[in-house]
Amino acid sequence: MARKPNYDFERRERERQKSIKVAEKAEAKRAAREKARAENAGEAPPVDVEPAPDKV
Repeated sequence: MARKPNYDFERRERERQKSIKVAEKAEAKRAAREKARAENAGEAPPVDVEPAPDKV
Protein backbone atom coordinates (compact mmCIF):
# COMPACT_ATOMS: atom_id res chain seq x y z
CA MET A 1 0.00 0.00 0.00
CA ALA A 2 1.35 3.41 -0.92
CA ARG A 3 1.88 6.09 1.68
CA LYS A 4 -0.39 9.08 1.96
CA PRO A 5 1.33 12.13 0.37
CA ASN A 6 2.13 15.08 2.62
CA TYR A 7 2.36 17.87 0.07
CA ASP A 8 2.91 20.70 2.55
CA PHE A 9 5.86 18.96 4.20
CA GLU A 10 7.41 18.02 0.87
CA ARG A 11 7.09 21.60 -0.41
CA ARG A 12 8.66 22.99 2.80
CA GLU A 13 11.56 20.54 2.47
CA ARG A 14 12.17 21.54 -1.16
CA GLU A 15 12.11 25.23 -0.21
CA ARG A 16 14.45 24.61 2.76
CA GLN A 17 16.95 22.75 0.57
CA LYS A 18 16.76 25.46 -2.08
CA SER A 19 17.41 28.21 0.48
CA ILE A 20 20.44 26.30 1.80
CA LYS A 21 21.81 25.97 -1.72
CA VAL A 22 21.25 29.67 -2.43
CA ALA A 23 23.01 30.63 0.82
CA GLU A 24 26.00 28.41 0.04
CA LYS A 25 26.27 29.91 -3.45
CA ALA A 26 26.10 33.45 -2.05
CA GLU A 27 28.83 32.63 0.50
CA ALA A 28 31.07 31.22 -2.23
CA LYS A 29 30.58 34.35 -4.36
CA ARG A 30 31.32 36.58 -1.36
CA ALA A 31 34.53 34.69 -0.62
CA ALA A 32 35.59 34.91 -4.27
CA ARG A 33 34.94 38.68 -4.28
CA GLU A 34 37.03 39.16 -1.13
CA LYS A 35 39.87 37.11 -2.60
CA ALA A 36 39.77 39.07 -5.85
CA ARG A 37 39.77 42.39 -3.98
CA ALA A 38 42.76 41.29 -1.91
CA GLU A 39 44.67 40.22 -5.01
CA ASN A 40 43.84 43.45 -6.83
CA ALA A 41 44.98 45.53 -3.87
CA GLY A 42 48.35 43.77 -3.90
CA GLU A 43 47.73 42.01 -0.63
CA ALA A 44 48.06 38.31 -0.05
CA PRO A 45 44.81 36.65 1.02
CA PRO A 46 44.80 35.52 4.66
CA VAL A 47 46.17 32.03 5.08
CA ASP A 48 45.20 29.81 7.99
CA VAL A 49 48.61 28.24 8.67
CA GLU A 50 50.17 27.73 12.06
CA PRO A 51 53.60 29.36 12.47
CA ALA A 52 56.62 27.07 12.35
CA PRO A 53 58.16 26.25 15.74
CA ASP A 54 61.27 28.26 16.63
CA LYS A 55 64.56 26.40 16.62
CA VAL A 56 66.36 26.56 19.94
